[in-house]
Amino acid sequence: MIKYSIQIFIFLLVSTGFAQIDRVNPVPQEVNIKDSVQLPSFFNIQQLNTGEATKNLISTYFTKENTLKKGLSIRVGDVTNKFKKRDLKKVPNRPESYYIKSTKNHILVIGRDAAGAYYGTKTLITLLSSSMRPLGEIIDYPDVSSRGVVEGFYGTPWTFENRMRQIDFYGANKLNTYIYGPKDDPYHSSPNWRKPYPEKEAEKLKKLVSRANLNHVDFVWAIHPGKDIKWDDKDRDALLRKFENMYDLGVRSFAVFFDDISGKGTDPTQQASLLNYLNDKFVKEKEDVRPLIMCPTEYNKAWSNPDRKYLETLGEKLDPSIEIMWTGNTVVADIDEATMDWINAKIKRKAFIWWNYPVSDYVRNHMLLGPAYGNAKTIAKDLSGFTSNPMEHAEASKIGIYGVADYTWNMEGYHPEKTWNKSLKDLMPENYEALAVFAKHNSDLGENGHRYRRKESVAFAPEAKEFLKSIKNKQEITNLNIIEAEFNEMVNASEKLLNSKDNPFLLDEIRPWVRQFKHLGKAGLSMLNMQKALQTKNQKEFEDNYNSVLKIKTEMFELDSKENQNPYQPGIKTSSLVITPMIDEAFTLLTSAYNKEFGESLKIESNFNPHSLFTNINKLKEQPITFKNKVLSLNPPLEVITFEAEDFLGFELEEVKKLKEVGYKLEPSLDALTWQLSKDGNTWSTPATKEANGHIKAFPKEAVKFIRIINATDTKIETRIKTLRIQF
Repeated sequence: MIKYSIQIFIFLLVSTGFAQIDRVNPVPQEVNIKDSVQLPSFFNIQQLNTGEATKNLISTYFTKENTLKKGLSIRVGDVTNKFKKRDLKKVPNRPESYYIKSTKNHILVIGRDAAGAYYGTKTLITLLSSSMRPLGEIIDYPDVSSRGVVEGFYGTPWTFENRMRQIDFYGANKLNTYIYGPKDDPYHSSPNWRKPYPEKEAEKLKKLVSRANLNHVDFVWAIHPGKDIKWDDKDRDALLRKFENMYDLGVRSFAVFFDDISGKGTDPTQQASLLNYLNDKFVKEKEDVRPLIMCPTEYNKAWSNPDRKYLETLGEKLDPSIEIMWTGNTVVADIDEATMDWINAKIKRKAFIWWNYPVSDYVRNHMLLGPAYGNAKTIAKDLSGFTSNPMEHAEASKIGIYGVADYTWNMEGYHPEKTWNKSLKDLMPENYEALAVFAKHNSDLGENGHRYRRKESVAFAPEAKEFLKSIKNKQEITNLNIIEAEFNEMVNASEKLLNSKDNPFLLDEIRPWVRQFKHLGKAGLSMLNMQKALQTKNQKEFEDNYNSVLKIKTEMFELDSKENQNPYQPGIKTSSLVITPMIDEAFTLLTSAYNKEFGESLKIESNFNPHSLFTNINKLKEQPITFKNKVLSLNPPLEVITFEAEDFLGFELEEVKKLKEVGYKLEPSLDALTWQLSKDGNTWSTPATKEANGHIKAFPKEAVKFIRIINATDTKIETRIKTLRIQF
């Protein structure tokens, strides 16, 4: 009995050590833990190298209260410091790598360089965050040299406070790259890219750079000049001056973006010439500036023009040290070996991946809170960098970014679901279980023009399918308890989140979606009560719950109409892949069955949009449309759209209808497209139009079924669609 108890005690000691390792993010490459011992009360830590970031990190854990000369000996440094040869040999010969040796009396942390020492110290502090300390070795290094985030989304840029918290988060999770490129910063892009930042904004950027340095994060400032650049000495020198201005603020890494533009700015020969000039006259002369990064105009395979040889031109003419970003086979895509083979051959270098996840600027009515998955685990050797483009919701984006940190550090050891669970605990330690309920049902994007989807409600989906099948076939519902428990869990989790004090930054971002999620859970419970009442033939109970569902759906519609309003995809959608359609379909089936059973005529409500998109432009055929408050509108694409001769875009109505107004707005403002109206889709008329604040409007006098804008010229038109809408 005593021997058995000792065995259990030893097992618990060792497993506690492994539990500490499990908290380390990213997952280390090699871990050899043999035992665990009680964490001491005092430490004697010596930093042998001079890394300022490591010194600052050490001070966050090792304080006057827990540091004494007689404490546990800890030595931190890099391979240039004095360590025993046998220990130095254990440090991988790779940048940013480190080696930790933990014995009963000593701990060593040896980095290959300053970054390695910093990351090793970060891991050490995690290992010391419990009552037990693991004994053994950790040999660790990143698979990808540049790992991090590109703030490159459309919409409201992150605040200064958002960015400061983000940079700390990157340092905590061993991400080393932050590319500053918000599309709506006027000093990053047009109209003010030639001008220096105003004093207050410049000071904020300077603080961000300083914070990045303390987290071993490479702050990359990007400029986006292609909308209006003139390929002359004046603009070339303006760009060089802007780089000098940013250099004076402490920036030591730079990028030039030529994405989502049209016209003369897309010339690959001119782009290469400009970048080579910046490389020669700025990067090489400064000596402490890292290699340039560029985002090309043809930044994905679907947009590449084989006849134009754009990518091949960059590959041939661009200095080999300049890195080229790539989003994959399409704008929003996961990356595999075939993707890397194709692009690397074109550009004659390893591509720098710009992964468009969890960015939601084209589906802003959704929260993307699921695991980061889909990219191949065998491509580390084929890429020069990997960055994630996040949501405008900075705190909520950390769920996906946490996964990217783990994936890019240790691809083969990456497990999306496990890392996802760790991220939830990291973001909301006290209420992570409630967050998990919400997040697992809010991960898909809904229908979108990029056709990129994510798994959602994975465990619940087969139960929902079985439930609907039973209702359709009028069979006994065997999983009713499971369905009911899920809806109750949704309501309870929502209540916990709405009343939580755990991570207020996150809760401020997701609150409207949590409120909608709670409504949906209640609608599900009322729908189940409809089913139970139908089984017992209780008409009053059925109609009470029928009306309850309608009331809740009205509240959801009002929330959707008032919160998160923007010109792209307004509103608040939750659980749109599995739970929302399941409740809607069950409600319809049950109401139909009730009407048939009792000869009633309760209205069967539906959110179905009876109108459809009408276009011959392949790029837009999956673009969503919204019908709300008697307004039918296109959810505008963010990218430049090409209208060849006879290309058109518009709507097909459910039936011939009278309209109040039709209108569109392009960027830049153009009247090059022509409004056309038709009753049958064959005979078209052109209404008189008027311009108002950049909108080209028409006021049809006759009822129509088809409405479109068309390129009626022989000239190709490239433009961005800001709005396209009709009002009934």
